[in-house]
Amino acid sequence: MAPQNMLKFVDISRDMPSKRKAEERREDFGEIYREYADAKAKEQASRCSQCGVPYCQTHCPLHNNIPDWLRLTAEGRLQEAYEISQATNTFPEICGRICPQDRLCEGNCVIEQSGHGTVTIGSVEKYITDTAWEEGWVKPIAPQVERGESIGIIGAGPGGLAAADMLRRQGFQVTVYDRYDRAGGLMTYGIPGFKLEKDIVERRNQQLADGGITLKLNCNVGEDVAFEDIRADHDAVLIATGVYKSRELGGPGAGLPGIVRAIDFLTASNRKGFGDDVPEFDSGELNAAGKRVVVIGGGDTAMDCVRTAVRQGATSVKCLYRRDRANMPGSQREVENAEEEGVEFVWLSAPKGFTGDESVTGVRVAKMRLGAPDASGRQAPEEIEGADYAEDADIVIKALGFEPEDLPTLWGQPELEVTRWGTIKADFETKETSLPGVYAVGDIVRGASLVVWAIRDGRDAAEVIAARLNGAAELAAE
Repeated sequence: MAPQNMLKFVDISRDMPSKRKAEERREDFGEIYREYADAKAKEQASRCSQCGVPYCQTHCPLHNNIPDWLRLTAEGRLQEAYEISQATNTFPEICGRICPQDRLCEGNCVIEQSGHGTVTIGSVEKYITDTAWEEGWVKPIAPQVERGESIGIIGAGPGGLAAADMLRRQGFQVTVYDRYDRAGGLMTYGIPGFKLEKDIVERRNQQLADGGITLKLNCNVGEDVAFEDIRADHDAVLIATGVYKSRELGGPGAGLPGIVRAIDFLTASNRKGFGDDVPEFDSGELNAAGKRVVVIGGGDTAMDCVRTAVRQGATSVKCLYRRDRANMPGSQREVENAEEEGVEFVWLSAPKGFTGDESVTGVRVAKMRLGAPDASGRQAPEEIEGADYAEDADIVIKALGFEPEDLPTLWGQPELEVTRWGTIKADFETKETSLPGVYAVGDIVRGASLVVWAIRDGRDAAEVIAARLNGAAELAAE
């Protein structure tokens, strides 16, 4: 039987934290949602039905114990709620901000299905962990026993850092290698501050470093250090590089200046936010200020680009996507936020080419219609003959997704097996690659995916690596 202070969804309606007004949030890169107050977090958590089969939990990649920490929040037992939340999730304050809850936990909430409006799971999760940081409940990792074995992790994104956290807690010596000057991967340089303020990521990076995890930054494997040397230095190696190679566009004029990659545009903006010297931004090459902007793509990266362009002071921002609104891969919540901020979505549109001499001046757009379903079950877009038109643009941002880099070649490891898509081939259960003692997780195995899946993979790999090293230690002791 559920506690008396739960099941309030009949009496209390769903209430998200208030959003800052669109005119206000267009002017800065601060997060757009305000914080819950304690009473409001308790009230919204109390709407949970505590159902016997919690679909929110089963549809969370981390299988977070959501009903338990909602009940504890409703009861005012916030520290216990945090302990349960962080037991299954290395970065709950980050997932609470950037997970597409409308597609995962909240989208599968039982009371949502019954028409009462979902429990605001992500907002409560964010509130719990932000409070934990404020109250000092988040402590540096302090292993009970130090182990001699070491693990090298390549990539300081969510997958690599989640594994590092889990392994360090068991006393292993952990070194994380990353090509960038700050840890966090796309959480630091790919996701804009209005979704994830950077002090949130830096605070977590510092907590990991304070717990004894060594971060070797500005370290590009294959150039600054050989992969073979990393293997020789560690008892196990985990590859968690993510995927950073942008999908390209073809067609006439595709190489014109002014057509830029989403990752370059977002990284420049985030670096500027850190106060870094960014010549490409200052020159206008990766700055949308005063420009007509066209973003091509319909995923969350495209949403990040259009909303960043608005904040940079673009004169107009349009997003071209070849399918309709119902079939776009990006979060509907993000589309709504973008529209509020002045972004225009041009559905059923695809680029055929680009105009301009010294730099891009426009996009040749083909109008599309949805035809028969393709192999994935989604309706395939088809071009409508004779319906082309021109869309003026001073900067075009390609947000068509990411592909893996050719790691076997870059690292001189031809024995490292990859799939036909170029992702690393790793055992589904153990995460081990074709190289003994070398594991791989996250987007470099899955292809471009969600932060929450990378965290799940990193935690799973850490369990396997720890079990194998423990087994080896026991054998050595016999």
